[in-house]
Amino acid sequence: MVTVVTGASGFVGGVLVRALLEEGRDVRGVDLRRGPSIEGLDIEFRQADVRDGEAIREALEGASTVFHTAAVISVTGDRSGRVRDVNVNGVRTVAEAALSSGVDRFVHCSSVHAYDLEVDAELTETSPQATDPHLPPYDRSKAAGEAALREVAARGLDTVVCNPTGVIGPHDFAPSRMGVVLLALFRGRMPALIDGGFNWVDVRDVVAGLLAAETRGRTGENYLLPGHQRSLLEMALAAEEVSGVPRPKRVVPMWIARAVTPIGNIVSGRTGNPLWATSESLHALRHSPPVSGSKARAELGYAPRPFPETIGDTYRWFQDQGLLPRPATDTDRPAP
Repeated sequence: MVTVVTGASGFVGGVLVRALLEEGRDVRGVDLRRGPSIEGLDIEFRQADVRDGEAIREALEGASTVFHTAAVISVTGDRSGRVRDVNVNGVRTVAEAALSSGVDRFVHCSSVHAYDLEVDAELTETSPQATDPHLPPYDRSKAAGEAALREVAARGLDTVVCNPTGVIGPHDFAPSRMGVVLLALFRGRMPALIDGGFNWVDVRDVVAGLLAAETRGRTGENYLLPGHQRSLLEMALAAEEVSGVPRPKRVVPMWIARAVTPIGNIVSGRTGNPLWATSESLHALRHSPPVSGSKARAELGYAPRPFPETIGDTYRWFQDQGLLPRPATDTDRPAP
């Protein structure tokens, strides 16, 4: 039987495909295009939009497990409606196809953003979800996507939902928003830091959690997959430790950063440059409650690796890709 990964060309999807191949599984990747994260891998690939019911039903034919990782991430709102369309209607369409195809298990990679991050307590799987209209559109779309999935699950689809925090790590081919930030730190091109932070998790640990959810997760349950709570300053210090590049000296107070977000909203929205702070990116950095991983640890055997290991492996992977210079060795230096 085949294992299907939607969003296979994405960050999490690409690492998941590699892990499945290492297990000797027959993998079918589904995405809008075959990106560099899965280029050259021995998989079957189907080009399909997760909102296209007919194409998705064909892509899921004969599947035993579906890992749904396809999503649109946004920190600049949802003016076109595409964020909600993919993150809600896309989930519903793939789930409906999985139900009609007789899939044994549907593992949905959602996000911690499906929860209301403004809570004044540790975040657990029973915390309120992001349904309030004042919350960022992306957050609300992830919560609504889970609600759409539960409607299909009520008709017999075996589902498990995983909610990773901020994903970072190696094999970040795009690179992701935080991958761009880490590259800027490694290159010494980050002008300043913002006084805020988030919970960051290694993509390889997310994939381990997804695989464990397939075999050990309880039907209908959510599992938070956190890593480590770190400020941007702590992230910069870890980047400095592995790269030797000095961290930015300026740390901008949150109130100043918020004051200039109208400019960041415009520039980031037009250019996609993640180094400009937006209202929504600052919302995440301001509202970052501690995230409990106790349920995933107890039921899935989830164990995130140390934060410095993630930063170091990411640095070395960027070097392997030619995105960062390698340190000179004795053989590289000219003879005296």
